[in-house]
Amino acid sequence: MIGSLPGYIGLTFGLTTVVTLLLFIWTVKNSPSEKIREKSTLIFIGLTIWLTIQAVLTLKNVYNQDPNAWPPKILLFGILPSILSIILLFLTAKGKEFVDSLPPKNLTYLNIVRIPVEMVLYWLFLQKAIPELMTFEGRNYDILAGITAPFVAYFGWTKGRISGLGILVWNFICLGLVINIVVNAFLSAPSPIQQFAFEQPNITILNFPFSWLPTFIVPLVLFGHFTSIRQLIKANGKNTLIPS
Repeated sequence: MIGSLPGYIGLTFGLTTVVTLLLFIWTVKNSPSEKIREKSTLIFIGLTIWLTIQAVLTLKNVYNQDPNAWPPKILLFGILPSILSIILLFLTAKGKEFVDSLPPKNLTYLNIVRIPVEMVLYWLFLQKAIPELMTFEGRNYDILAGITAPFVAYFGWTKGRISGLGILVWNFICLGLVINIVVNAFLSAPSPIQQFAFEQPNITILNFPFSWLPTFIVPLVLFGHFTSIRQLIKANGKNTLIPS
């Protein structure tokens, strides 16, 4: 961890990561497919191992040893494997079976973790560890996804008072919000292609525990939106599942 930061910032982020993991396992355990539910323990172990690997790489200074190297090591060993895993899930038969079995209501609730993430980012900005553009006072409006998620989950999926089209639009908007901050975070981090925040670059994601943000939390959020969008579009063609 960055030594000069107050302990509560890293602790809050660490707990947020644990909550993200537990919410995803909760989602898997609520799958209508018994076969998928039975895999929840294996998935929990796999994701815990992944988090441990990322923690070790970060604590060993693999990611921040040479931030100007291209491609960035966090991209090679943290972000890229996560993205490739998501792509494989959507391209393979077993992967699609898993994706289509996850309850979208639970995936919607998972977005609540974006609230504490944004609070942590704001605290990091106050500590001059990230640029202002990565907070809700800058170009980051991702907190809106976290605030609206429980309302969409309850009034959309539970009560059926939000149409399927409305939920679909919400997913696309929130997907755009997370992509926006990912791009800004990447282009403000120290690297040969840095474009923003030269006076205060985004150095935090190369340190523990904050490397879990681009290597775990963001990929899960992206996966949740892609999964929900796929299910909603498929259901629209069959006139099933989508609340009316």
